[in-house]
Amino acid sequence: MARSNSMQLKMLTTVAAWSIGLMIFFPILWTILTSFKTEAQAIASPPIFLNFDWTLENYQVVQERSNYMRFLWNSVFITGGSTLLGVLIGVPAAWSMAFVPSKRTKDILLWMLSTKMLPAVGVLYPLYLIFIELGVLDTRLGLIVVLMLINLPIIVWMLYTYFKEIPGEILEAARMDGATLKAEIFYVLMPMAIPGIASTILLNVILAWNEAFWTLNLTAAKAAPLTAFIASYSSPEGLFYAKLSAASTMAIAPILILGWFSQKQLVRGLTFGAVK
Repeated sequence: MARSNSMQLKMLTTVAAWSIGLMIFFPILWTILTSFKTEAQAIASPPIFLNFDWTLENYQVVQERSNYMRFLWNSVFITGGSTLLGVLIGVPAAWSMAFVPSKRTKDILLWMLSTKMLPAVGVLYPLYLIFIELGVLDTRLGLIVVLMLINLPIIVWMLYTYFKEIPGEILEAARMDGATLKAEIFYVLMPMAIPGIASTILLNVILAWNEAFWTLNLTAAKAAPLTAFIASYSSPEGLFYAKLSAASTMAIAPILILGWFSQKQLVRGLTFGAVK
């Protein structure tokens, strides 16, 4: 009887997990399917699911109208730059809070996390003026700094949690053997926290790649990433759903592929200690 109940519970859990997964994935699937429809089929009522004339016209129009590779390169440069800078700052910060804590360490961590609750529009105007004064408006450097700053609290929090899982005695033994602070961090701490650091990097890449508010408000043409590439298919004349779907598919494809191939590493890193 107990075994039967356990099997039923397992089946229900599996069905629920698949149902939630399909619900989350369906908008992505619908966007991909719509990108292969004509504009008339894209707005048909009732909606057409699979029985339509597949076409690559939308992708051809998108390629002719926009320089996709320029937007893609901007996204790669901005995402990679903000992630690298965030990790370079986050690792020493998390190390000091995890292994050399002060009375205010928890307060600092809570304050850093509270900045994520601040509405972005509340600081848009002063930040916009600062960017104009510094001459970094519509530049990749400006976006790298902004995206690094908005994601830095998450980076520090995740790394702090991972580092707390590592016994401090190991670092003390390294110091007794004559390890310098640099050697302690780079040759002892980081190799032991590779799963956590990798998942932190992957999460930051996803957040930076999908960021739309700052990229749309602080760029115009030169540094515009793929989020601006998608937004360019919304016009006063209306939405061209098929072409918008094609642009969205081209924008999300790289990050979907990355997430697919790195999902095991991401899950391993998250279960290492980030979500306890």
